[in-house]
Amino acid sequence: MNPQAPFAPRGDKKQLEEALDFAPKFDKDGLIPALAMDATTREPLMLAYMNAESLRRTLEVGEAVYWSRSRQEFWHKGATSGHVQKIVEIRTDCDQDALILMVEQIGAGACHTGRGSCFYRKVTVEDGSAMLEWIEAGKSFDPAAVYGKS
Repeated sequence: MNPQAPFAPRGDKKQLEEALDFAPKFDKDGLIPALAMDATTREPLMLAYMNAESLRRTLEVGEAVYWSRSRQEFWHKGATSGHVQKIVEIRTDCDQDALILMVEQIGAGACHTGRGSCFYRKVTVEDGSAMLEWIEAGKSFDPAAVYGKS
């Protein structure tokens, strides 16, 4: 198998920024960040990483497949929980070193904590100190029931 297929070879800056060749840039560990966003609401759901093979699988099956850095294995989102992310659109930035996955989130939520989004808090500054504030305090599913662990 061609390790670069189905991606174009990385060319010069003009080619990367102005041409229509998809030539993702993976970091020194072979990964590219992928921000999953709800395709309808445009709310951020989660940030994960992909390697070339997980990105190929995502393009092939039309559902998000990530690379788990902690488990060192492929992670087809929803394989355990049933909370699948169907790909609506994939965007890349100007130098093609980051991805945004516009997804249809199937199931109760994207976050392993039981919430709809992994971005359920926001950073605020109060009296010069950075703190967190709840955006989404309630859980949309019980993670212990879904994943079988507490």
